[in-house]
Amino acid sequence: MQALANTQKTLENLQALLKIAGYTVRYEKGNFNSGFCLLENTKTMVINKFSSIDAKINALSQLIINAQITQELIPDDKLKKVLYTLQQTKLLL
Repeated sequence: MQALANTQKTLENLQALLKIAGYTVRYEKGNFNSGFCLLENTKTMVINKFSSIDAKINALSQLIINAQITQELIPDDKLKKVLYTLQQTKLLL
């Protein structure tokens, strides 16, 4: 299994997956212990804009895994591969 690279392109792909699933991702200043905050009763995730790209990717990955996004929602094959990689990572944990 291939892990996701910690690149800007990976970050953009994760954001695209969340957008398809109806989530909004915002980058703002904040004192979040985990580096992000999921606003209650909404599909809005606020990520500390000063976090490293690794931390941002980890936060988005966690949300995607926990949101139980299915392959059927994803129209793009490249994004399906990203989702599949995340799902396989969850199985290994």
